[in-house]
Amino acid sequence: MFDTFKQDVARWIVPGQIGDAARVNLPLTLKLLFRHMPLRAMLWFRLASWLKHRHVPYLPGAIQRGLLKNYGLELMSGAEIGGGLYIAHPVGTVIMVARMGKNCSVIAAVTIGMRNEWQFPVIGDNVFIGTGARVLGDIRIGDGAKIGANAVVIDNVPAGATAVGIPAKVLQ
Repeated sequence: MFDTFKQDVARWIVPGQIGDAARVNLPLTLKLLFRHMPLRAMLWFRLASWLKHRHVPYLPGAIQRGLLKNYGLELMSGAEIGGGLYIAHPVGTVIMVARMGKNCSVIAAVTIGMRNEWQFPVIGDNVFIGTGARVLGDIRIGDGAKIGANAVVIDNVPAGATAVGIPAKVLQ
């Protein structure tokens, strides 16, 4: 939990950039937690996930409901999400994934979840998801992909590609 959260903290040294996790220490972490509400939400999410993996009853669900109530962020505790998750504005954001890689950026009011069946997206490393985007269904978003603002992604996006539009199309 702590190594993963340390990667989350590193994303806030210079917001929006991938910082060096070796620079993260307790005073810096406390300063960043005080300044950045989304980082506090990530701390609660990592704690809930840690508790869920240790089969602690009730608390992970209570923390998950607290995330929704206090931060407007719906993020399933225990979800397989790599370190360095950067959620710029958590209010109105829903993240329900099969798996999400490291150093992903989610800007604001994004929905990631199921479409017609109980299957969720797999998102690679270093993916950027713009404001208002919807990533839905049993699809794969490749490493380094970019999803444009308000795009509705219902098909796979290859690594390094940019997808925009409704429904999203990959730019050449």
